[in-house]
Amino acid sequence: MNQEEIKKFLESFQSRQDRTIVIVDYGNVEKWKNSLGWKVGIKQLGNLVKHFSSGKQFLRRFYYGSDYGKNERSTLRSEWSRSATDRAKMNRFEVVTKRVKCMHSQSSKYGFEKKCDLDVEMTVDLIKERDNYDTIIIFSGDGDLMYAIRYLRDMYDKKCIVFGARGHIGREVFDAKVEGFVNNILFADDFEYRLNDARFRC
Repeated sequence: MNQEEIKKFLESFQSRQDRTIVIVDYGNVEKWKNSLGWKVGIKQLGNLVKHFSSGKQFLRRFYYGSDYGKNERSTLRSEWSRSATDRAKMNRFEVVTKRVKCMHSQSSKYGFEKKCDLDVEMTVDLIKERDNYDTIIIFSGDGDLMYAIRYLRDMYDKKCIVFGARGHIGREVFDAKVEGFVNNILFADDFEYRLNDARFRC
């Protein structure tokens, strides 16, 4: 999409901002920097999301793993983990978290890998809130939600748009678009001027 197309696309949401749910899988979004060459900041993300959904904070949902370190009994989150969720709240996201697990891994130089899968939480919330929205926007290229998206389209006629970065969108998402239960796929690469330009940081 070029800038004029993006402008028209964002303007098309003005009449449906209170009937759009946004699902941000920020653990996935953070990985986009590997191909984009720049990080999608939470403040800039919030400024973009408000074009899609405004008014009802519970429809702007931010999913993020809370990191308490390797000690399973720790009650103290890491500073960067606490900072991420605090910034999300400041930018008027409804924050959903669960504890990151440290899994033993021989292939990792640290001896462990951090895991936190919030797909079940996202799926439950999409179904639970189905009476409050008509359109779903997913900030994640992960294809694991496509089964739920197909169900919501078939049973409740929900529309879905997936927002990802080139090279970070699963095959299942492209297949879902071909089959018609994902209506569009947008690329963060095309929205760089909106995400990184100070003129759009308000």
